[in-house]
Amino acid sequence: MKINQLLGWILLTIVLGTSGALQAAEWQPVAPPDTILIVDSLGHIHKMAIYKPKKAKKKKRTVVRPQRIDREVMKTVFVPRGTYMAGGTVSYQEHDEHNLNFLVIKDVEGLGYTFSLSPYVGYFFRDNMAAGMRFTYNRTYLDMDNFELNLGEDFNISLDNLYWLEHKYEVSGFLRTCMPIGKSKIFGLFNEVRLTYGFSEGKNSTGSGTEYDGTYETKHSLGIGIAPGLTAFITNRSAVEVSLGVMGYNFNWTKQTTNQIETGRRRNSGGSFKINLFSINIGMTFYL
Repeated sequence: MKINQLLGWILLTIVLGTSGALQAAEWQPVAPPDTILIVDSLGHIHKMAIYKPKKAKKKKRTVVRPQRIDREVMKTVFVPRGTYMAGGTVSYQEHDEHNLNFLVIKDVEGLGYTFSLSPYVGYFFRDNMAAGMRFTYNRTYLDMDNFELNLGEDFNISLDNLYWLEHKYEVSGFLRTCMPIGKSKIFGLFNEVRLTYGFSEGKNSTGSGTEYDGTYETKHSLGIGIAPGLTAFITNRSAVEVSLGVMGYNFNWTKQTTNQIETGRRRNSGGSFKINLFSINIGMTFYL
């Protein structure tokens, strides 16, 4: 009797389990997208989360860019905005030769000079930065009584009464930037970028009497260049300036008339970016 009862209970459990599975197969509830449903043998529904591996985050590329070194030069106000400037530079060179001999040059007798005057005005539209105009007059004079070039017994050149005189006028617009030396309020450096137009006229001659030969010359020029310099304030409103000659590029157009008969023309251009210590200009600037 006990064996029959045990077999009956086993049969009943199998029948109930099968019917529950069939009912679960007929009724399928909708599960969320991140879970699954599991139905056991008794028809009970269980939710189970789906394991989703996390995606590895992409590493951002780090771009290493060179950083600007802040030297704090322009943070120091050397000349404030709204200041007017006016001044000028003067340059003078003179030479005198008497019985001079140098290599193949013999018995040189001569006298000459170069004089330059350059007034200018400007306005500081930003701290340490100004724009303005410059006017320049230049006079060159040379008078040589004798000049001999000795290149050997068969090749000697002897000239006398060499004369040269030239007047040159220039007008230029400039942009000037200034900065102090360290944190000084007295000493500073400046640099000018200039665009210049020039006109000159001159005459040169050789010989005398019936052997006189003379040429009249006019020249137009256009140039762009830079002129660095040093400034030192002697009062709050005035400063002494020392600047070098302009380094840059120049274009020249020349026309000549010889003995009032023959004419000639020349066009040339060239650049010079070397510092000429013999073309130093000294001037005064007043700040208003």
